[in-house]
Amino acid sequence: MSKLKKALEKAKEARKDHFEDLVIDEGRSTPVTSLPVIKQEKPFEKVDPSYVHTKIKHIDFQNLEKNKIISICHGNVVADQLKILRTRILTYLRDAGGNSLLIASANPGEGRTVTAINLAIALSQQIDGTVLLVDADLRKPSIHNLLGFDSDKGLSDYLRGKAEIHDLLVNPGMPRLVVLPGGKPLPNSSEYLGSPRMESLVRELKERYSDRFIIFDSSPLLTSADPLVLSRFVDGILMVVEAEKTTREELKGAMDLLRDRPIIGTMLNKTKQ
Repeated sequence: MSKLKKALEKAKEARKDHFEDLVIDEGRSTPVTSLPVIKQEKPFEKVDPSYVHTKIKHIDFQNLEKNKIISICHGNVVADQLKILRTRILTYLRDAGGNSLLIASANPGEGRTVTAINLAIALSQQIDGTVLLVDADLRKPSIHNLLGFDSDKGLSDYLRGKAEIHDLLVNPGMPRLVVLPGGKPLPNSSEYLGSPRMESLVRELKERYSDRFIIFDSSPLLTSADPLVLSRFVDGILMVVEAEKTTREELKGAMDLLRDRPIIGTMLNKTKQ
């Protein structure tokens, strides 16, 4: 057993939870299992995330694969594994009555944002409603760059009261997929993400449309408090772990930070043959 596998096993035991690892690696995968969903009960301010004014950005689909956005491909082994992951997550969240997922990682560069984009596209290909992909990495927003469209405003502008949500939503030329870009980087992003305005927005996004599925990308757990703040609002968390890079200590530290949060599984990323 590799050091990383041992670390995953140790983290599970330390948390006293029972979730399994989904490994994206040459056709092998194991399921994601369910945990209780965290419910929020506080009153919230009304916002209007209407899709009426959603902008359409025409992107170059040929460049997506260069950025490892492969869920648009058919007959691709990894794309097929993402569909398995998609089905497992949908089953879990529907059974639990939830519709929001946070993609997390311990460190930068472990494939968290690429996973969020690929999973959002894969989900939009299956469900009848819409998928909303939220770039909540307000320190270094990058979803718009990876998808290949320009964006000068986003979530950070809304949180600062500089824009309304309906003016920020973007359709990247794919049916049923809507993106809320990150906007201008914020050095004090944790305070904005933990504000009543953000909590009100998340509640409205989750509750207004029952057929909407929401995926949040955020900063790495070991370098920012942002994902911890967001973890209070979501129904599930998927942890992305990079093979042969994420150390046992880093993984344990990330899992400890998310103790008592709704982690539904891990995805071992960038595995070698």
